[in-house]
Amino acid sequence: MPPTPTDQTVRREQLYALLRSGAARTQQALVDELQAIGIAATQSSVSRDLKELGAVKTRGGYVLPAANDDESDDELRAVSDLVRDIKTAGPNLLVIKTGAGAAQRVALALDRSDWPEIVGNIGGDDTVFVATASLAQQKRLISRLNIIGYR
Repeated sequence: MPPTPTDQTVRREQLYALLRSGAARTQQALVDELQAIGIAATQSSVSRDLKELGAVKTRGGYVLPAANDDESDDELRAVSDLVRDIKTAGPNLLVIKTGAGAAQRVALALDRSDWPEIVGNIGGDDTVFVATASLAQQKRLISRLNIIGYR
């Protein structure tokens, strides 16, 4: 039987938790760890999940993109409750929907973050357009936003 969306969500949450606790040398090591805790996983499903989470392969293994605990991230966390939805609009643009009148605050927090994935942004009343240099940068940005609470 194919996995359900709930299975995929649980697997990704556990994969995220595993990566937060340290780098994994190989995808197979992650498969083994997931299976050891009772979660069905294959190398191909883990590969897709890693891509979706924005994980990157380093010399030490697979790691999540850094979400630095500095003041700019604190500012982003402080406005995360204003975010209603995040959607992609092509490979270089994110559309962040906010509550009425909140887009400027979110846009300013994104500007101050100085994250390398962000080329620039424009904040209106309830919408922020965020430009990235590439699809890979866009995915990393989405992952970083998810890490700090923009879900």
